[in-house]
Formats: sequence, C-alpha cells, structure tokens
Amino acid sequence: MPTRQQMWEKLGQEHLDVLIIGGGINGAGIARDAQRRGLRAALVEMNDLASGTSSASSKLVHGGIRYLEQLEFSLVFESVSERRILMDIAPHLVNPLGFLFPVYKTSRRALTTVSAGMWLYEGLSLFRVPKRHKTLKRDEVKKAEPALDVSNMKGAPLYYDCSTDDARLTIESAIDAAESGAVIASWVKATKFLHNEQGRVTGIVAQNVRTGETKEVHAHTIVNATGPWTDRVLALDHGGDPSDLLRPTKGVHIVVSNEKLPVNNAVVCFHPSDGRVLFAIPWGEQTYLGTTDTDYIGDPGEVCATLDDVDYLIDVSNHHFPEFLISRDDVISTWAGLRPLIRPVNQNNVDESAVSREHQILVGKDGVITIAGGKLTTYRKMSKEVVDTAVKLLRLSNQLPSKPLVDAHTDRAPLPGARDWPANDDHQQVADMILDQSNNLISPKSAKLLANTYGMRGLMIAKMIVERPVLATPIIEGRAEVMAQIDHGVLNEFAASVTDVMERRTQIFYRDSDQGLGAAEKVGARMAELLGWDDTTRAAMVKEYHDVVARSRAWQNEI
Repeated sequence: MPTRQQMWEKLGQEHLDVLIIGGGINGAGIARDAQRRGLRAALVEMNDLASGTSSASSKLVHGGIRYLEQLEFSLVFESVSERRILMDIAPHLVNPLGFLFPVYKTSRRALTTVSAGMWLYEGLSLFRVPKRHKTLKRDEVKKAEPALDVSNMKGAPLYYDCSTDDARLTIESAIDAAESGAVIASWVKATKFLHNEQGRVTGIVAQNVRTGETKEVHAHTIVNATGPWTDRVLALDHGGDPSDLLRPTKGVHIVVSNEKLPVNNAVVCFHPSDGRVLFAIPWGEQTYLGTTDTDYIGDPGEVCATLDDVDYLIDVSNHHFPEFLISRDDVISTWAGLRPLIRPVNQNNVDESAVSREHQILVGKDGVITIAGGKLTTYRKMSKEVVDTAVKLLRLSNQLPSKPLVDAHTDRAPLPGARDWPANDDHQQVADMILDQSNNLISPKSAKLLANTYGMRGLMIAKMIVERPVLATPIIEGRAEVMAQIDHGVLNEFAASVTDVMERRTQIFYRDSDQGLGAAEKVGARMAELLGWDDTTRAAMVKEYHDVVARSRAWQNEI
C-alpha cells in the first residue's frame, strides 16, 4: 500500500474523472465504486479517514425498526436489503446481534402490535434476516437478560440486526479503492474551488495539513461527501458564508464496563423523561449506551458530550436496570457525532428525532455533486447513486473515459479483510489461523482480536510478528492489542498520528480504563521510528492525543 506521503505526491499528477472531498464512509464508498468502474478517482480528507461521524455512530448495521412507526417503509426496505449485502461482503465486520424489545403494561404499543411489526420488518427484508425473531415471555426475558427490570413487563420480542466497527468499515472501503488504483489522501484539506470561464468547478486547491504545502488538483466532477461539514465546503464557493442545507443533530454514547452493566443483547430502552428510543449494547468487556438526539450549532470538529448528555444516558440505564445502577464515575469514555440530516422545509415544527434519515444527492449550478443525509447501513447504495450521477455528468460533458466503464460489483466484491473468509463464517477458525501463523507469539485473545478486527488481513499482521517478534508485545499490559497493529496501521492503513492508531486503527481510546493515555508515548515512539518524526513532532502528536481524550472528558469539567 502506498504511504500517505506517496499518495500526496501522486495527487494532482493527472486530470481526474472524480474527486471526492471527505473521507468518511460515503467518501470511501464513492471512491471504491468509482475506481472499480474504471474512473480515475481520488479522495481528500482533511483529517484521518472516518474521523468524523463515521467513527461516532451507534456502530450498528440495521434496518431501523423504529422507522416503521414513521411509515418510512422505503427506507426500511433499502436498509434491510443493504444489511444483507454488508453481511456478505464484510462478514468479519458485520455480525448478527440480538435486539430485545421489552413491552410493559404502560408501553405505547401492545405486545401483539410490536410482534406484528417484527413480522413486517422481516417481510420487508424478504425474510433474509440473520435469524428469525421470537417473542419471549417475562420469565424467558429474565433468563435472557438477568439485569433487566421485568416488573410490569408483558413480554419482549427478540429480533436480529447487526453490529459493526464503523471506522474499520470505512478504512477497508478506502483500502479497496486504493488497491484498485484510487488516490486516498488523508490529512489533505480542500481550501478553495477552481473554476472555468463558465463558472463550473473544475478542481480544488489542496493543502497538506501536516506540511502546509499546497497544490492544484483538477477533475471533471467534484463530489462533496463531507457529512456535517457539507455546508462549510459548499461555502468555499460562496465567499465563506455557509449554506443552510443541513440540520445536524448530535448523538452521544457512553461506555461502561460489562461488569457494571451486563447485557447479552442490545436492549431497546425508552427514556423515562421523554420516551425516546435508546439502546444498551453489549461490546465485549464493555457495554455502551446511546444515543442522544439534539440539535447542534457550532464547529463539527468540536462536538463532544456534555454533562447533561451523560446524565441523560445514565438515567435511562438506571431506569431499566435498577439492580445495576451506574454513576458518572463508571463512565470509561464517551463519543459524540453529528448526523448530517437534510433540513426539513418547515424545521421549527419537526422534532430532532423525527427528521428524516433519507439521503439526497444534489447537483449545484457549479457542477458540484453533494451527498447528504442517509445512514451508515446504506452507504454502499448511496455511493453507487453518487457515481451514477457523476457518470451522467461526464457523459453530458463528453468527458467519459475512452475505455468502457465496467460494473463495480460493490454488492458482491468482498472488502479486503473478507477475501477467503470461511464460508461458515467461523471467526474462531480465522483466529486459530492467525495464532498458528504467528508461531504462537501472541495470545489466543490477541489472535481473536486480530481476526475480528482485520479478518483475513490479520494474517499480514501475524507475518509481521514472525519477522519481528518484538511486535507481539501488547501495547498496554494486560490488553489484547499488540505493537504490530501500529506498524500495520502506518504501513497499510494510512495512519499518520497517534490518535489515528488509538481511536480508529484500534479501539483503545474507547475501551481502555485510562483511554490509552499511559501508552500514548509508547505508540508515539514507534510511529516516530516508522515515519521519521523528530522529537518535536512526536511530542506534538502525543499532546494531540491527550487533547482528544480531554475533549471526550470535557463533561467532567461541568460537575
């Protein structure tokens, strides 16, 4: 895989067919689709891949059963169809997860109504579900979820959707695009649009965030896939005055240990104060709770959890799990992200949770294609639609490549970590292969982590470890992450900062009891060796990570 520096050097060397601004899940998906069709594609991202909303979701691939109540059947059908596709092309990352939907005597919907909704939900997926739902009686619920309050409960349907690692889904989509020939340039910011005499956007001025160097990048079509930054990017063509396309809403999650809040399935929880739907989701040794849904005005890069957000989530947990009360002191970490929702025509009369999750693809008078709205689950289909739009524009302007385009097959082609994945979806089989390939230099726990994180690409990490056994050392004593993941992140996954490694190439930021602060120097030292940082740069990268952790803990300053 070319290094980030090599990608920067390659950027701008040729006139592109498609230039994508934004390295989130949509941007990565668009680059993958475009390059696989035979278009010359490049992506620029001002930070790390998946550094915004695409690493701050609820980490679910789901149809959105609550959208049934809003009668958004087309959105549900689209989502459950894409869920099946993602299970096929990324089985190492998209895994079945049970969802328990408690129904109480005071619930808005009767148990029979909710159960009927489950049949409709599965019917919209043509019954291609991870597993068929069943309705549990109260005593069965108590066995399935001992921590859950079952007093006054009528029963609880148990249905199935999927969990995922949102950041890794983004990274692997970008890797696939790069392997097909796309330029993936992270830490590169679009600072200005370039225009022809007719006012059409023909490229950007790109700035290397790390060095300050700038260059012009020219393309026949430009795609704005910047999520919460959409209005700010469109402002590059309007004198810096942001447009008013989006109504961003903030979603916050908190993480606690599974010992403090033991759940076996994702439990659907209704908040006692406002009735909003939230989830308590099992996450290995942790459990996370979310998400909030509040309007947000401000810099998308500064979004973080407030004390009110944290208390709101603690309240819903303690309401549903009264025998396992959690407190502020139990919160290991938080994350906050923005939903780039399309602003309703009459937004003042629309509650945040009622704003549609449907996406829109807009083509400006200047020719810029903008994708906004949508869900993580439907990113592949949205990406295809964006590239379809780009191809139409290229055809209209007689700028299609002379070589015929081909089908990208993004619905069938496995993501890199899924190539040669066992047909029986046996994660343990892959973990055993990784353990064997590493000559047992790592623990079975580390091998399983590598299998679940990297899929078959975990064998690349095992090879690194055999060639350099010191890389089998845990990043943090007692945890499963190993030093080889740092090398792999830098050499094969575009990682360029301590934060990139700690937050998105691993999940140490979220899962370690100290959020990895004690290992930041160690990670910085190894990255300095790999990337040639001097002491000043290394110290700056470590400080940057400390600042990111501090922002995730900013809510504590309000106590």
